[in-house]
Amino acid sequence: EVQLQASGGGSVQAGGSLRLSCVVSGITFANYAIGWVRQAPGTEREVISCISIRDGATYYADSVKGRFTISSDKAKNTVYLQMNSLKPEDTAVYFCAADFGQGVTRYWSLYEHWGQGTLVTVSS
Repeated sequence: EVQLQASGGGSVQAGGSLRLSCVVSGITFANYAIGWVRQAPGTEREVISCISIRDGATYYADSVKGRFTISSDKAKNTVYLQMNSLKPEDTAVYFCAADFGQGVTRYWSLYEHWGQGTLVTVSS
């Protein structure tokens, strides 16, 4: 059974930091790209970052570039998203998702496996 377990969300003030974690099981980790997808109320899902586990290639949406950093720990089958300089507009439910293949995936509809979301709330 494929499982993606996201954690690390919470409430912070603007300018603060959080680190999200996504523990993956049930798949061959190196064969996938893992992405972080967020959805705020009334908006479409947005892929904000993605990492190719095999070669480490990364993608960042313009909205988070320079503030967020994605990384992976192959020994732990875990992907992290370090979020710094958080803004109120970063408030959303954050999902991690897996796409089979070795390239980064910018389109949320292409992800095959999803974890439950973790809520991030940034207050001004």
